[in-house]
Amino acid sequence: MHWLDLSVLVLYTGLLLGLGFYRSTQVGKDPESYLLAGRKLSLPGIVITLVATWYGGILGIGENTYNYGIQTWFIFGLPYYVFAFLFAFFIAGKINRLKTISLPDQFHESFGKTAGLISALYILILASPAPYILSIGILLQFTTGLPFGYALLIATGISLSYVWMGGFKAVLRTDYFQFSFMFLGFVLLLIFSIKTGGPLSEMDLPESHLDPTGGASIQYILVWFFIALWTFVDPAFYQRCAAAKSPETAKKGIIISIGFWFIFDMLTLSTGLYAKSLFSAGNPLFAFP
Repeated sequence: MHWLDLSVLVLYTGLLLGLGFYRSTQVGKDPESYLLAGRKLSLPGIVITLVATWYGGILGIGENTYNYGIQTWFIFGLPYYVFAFLFAFFIAGKINRLKTISLPDQFHESFGKTAGLISALYILILASPAPYILSIGILLQFTTGLPFGYALLIATGISLSYVWMGGFKAVLRTDYFQFSFMFLGFVLLLIFSIKTGGPLSEMDLPESHLDPTGGASIQYILVWFFIALWTFVDPAFYQRCAAAKSPETAKKGIIISIGFWFIFDMLTLSTGLYAKSLFSAGNPLFAFP
């Protein structure tokens, strides 16, 4: 890569850490301040942090689109919209009114210490950041040529450092930054793809890539709807609903987020299809890079 390419990545990382550590010494260490930003999360704040947080395995999205086409939206997009919509109407407001810190905290309060500890263990497994750390590590290795092990350590260290110091407020500041870049980056990538390959309707794609199932069975698609049920126990959803300044803010925030998720899915789906057409012999994992 040219040094200008690398300088962009260095600048991005520097800004990310700067925002993450900004005013980190002023963060209160009581649970509500540290974990829920004082329960003052506004509507724009909950939308931006939900939209940015729910996307992490972007390399996997590109890989699946490259291999199976629009099936990606039917397994990684649509099921999650359905359950996020149900979450917004039936659960979000109740979480905000409960005033508990987390889902295990709610289990502890309602069913006792043992239930709280067991739910905490399950949530820990469910919320593991391993896929996202893996994605960052792969991208670091791809762009810098570092050994994969070192790339993983750097990715983990950068993410952990500002979250540990600044709590949820640090996450919110960096999410504003990342929200802007995720949309700007894929809009520019789509424009570049159109200028390079022409209209998407004229691209040479396998027929299976325009099939909603991507050649898989209906049962396979339905399995992903069952997997998407984990939305109901997603700790990121719970935390943001608990941090919202009102039940209505929590509900509206999720509904608006679904709209942004759809827009971003269309950007990733389109660019993934362009990658398949323009680089038919490429590595699916690096469709977007």
